[in-house]
Amino acid sequence: MVLQRHIVKVIKLYAKKYPIIALTGPRQSGKTTLLKTMFPTYQYVTLEDIDTRNFLKKDPRGFFKQYSKHVIFDEAQRVPDLFSYIQTIVDNSGMMGQFILSGSQNFHLMESITQSLAGRVGIFKLFPFDFKELQSANLLNTDYAVNMIKGFYPAIYSRKINPKVYYENYIQTYIERDTSQLINLKDARLFRNFLSLCATRAGQILNLSNLANDCGISQPTVKSWLTVLENSYIVYQLSPYYKNYSKRIVKSSKLYFYDTGLLSHLLKIRSAKDLKEESTKGALFENMIVMELLKQNYHQNLLKDFWYWRDSEGNEVDLITQKTRKLDIFEIKCTATILSKAFKGLDYFNKLDAINIGTKNLIYNGDDNQKRTGYMVYSWQNI
Repeated sequence: MVLQRHIVKVIKLYAKKYPIIALTGPRQSGKTTLLKTMFPTYQYVTLEDIDTRNFLKKDPRGFFKQYSKHVIFDEAQRVPDLFSYIQTIVDNSGMMGQFILSGSQNFHLMESITQSLAGRVGIFKLFPFDFKELQSANLLNTDYAVNMIKGFYPAIYSRKINPKVYYENYIQTYIERDTSQLINLKDARLFRNFLSLCATRAGQILNLSNLANDCGISQPTVKSWLTVLENSYIVYQLSPYYKNYSKRIVKSSKLYFYDTGLLSHLLKIRSAKDLKEESTKGALFENMIVMELLKQNYHQNLLKDFWYWRDSEGNEVDLITQKTRKLDIFEIKCTATILSKAFKGLDYFNKLDAINIGTKNLIYNGDDNQKRTGYMVYSWQNI
């Protein structure tokens, strides 16, 4: 099964404008399949392979005689020297789309790109399927909770793997392996506990001290481990909108998981029925919607910025996005019934900064879109 990924159009465009394209994203999000399909005439080289890495390290002249143009380098961050070599090659050739780089450890990949390839590379992120991609193949379930439990990783759909089996293997095979490469992880069970405690905070404002105390580790360790999870595309921290409207603004980030299937697995929620009975289902629904909009932003190269806003009195806007000068603001409600109080946060924020507000939007778990006076109401499956 091959779904059409929306990012294809953007990558093809910029492969004509940059000598190098870099594609990053979580492991198993479909990067290799996508690049091989998009660039079938390119040579494919994975730097996960130790013999290939040794070839490059010990005989770079011979290596680049064999792989000099139209090459996909997978897990490129494994050999940092690669970036200096290809910088010289593309500067001399002037060829567009000469090399394609992919990697799943964002920190190391971006660090190498920043040091060696600034101005020469178009950078993109591929995440697990978004709603529109699944809808195009009639794979998006009409029950939002079913999708949340199943998650959005391609292998679950293409190989029909039980989500429970898939996510348990994913944690052991990828998350724990990646973290052990990035930090000196002495106790895998402690890290697994930390990951589970992060899951209980999904969709909530992050309190580092509280998380450290619950896990029995220091705040610096919490920060370090969160950074690793972010760089491996497991969790995402949504920053607060800082503009001060004469009230004390909450300045801590909100924590989300990129994939709700992994999140549900960590919370031991195994069915849609169980999820709907969870007291935290509102936060989990919010997690899914924020990540969906974020995935669309990257897959369609919309170039939007994302924040949330909350003041010390509890007034809050779940999501703020900005592409132009205007701010688009969102309330996210896990309800099929729309009550007037659902717009309270949007109205409050609008009074503070009406001149800079673009659209006011409510996303809910019902089925119909509505255009109301001053608001747009969207069904979760139509955002």
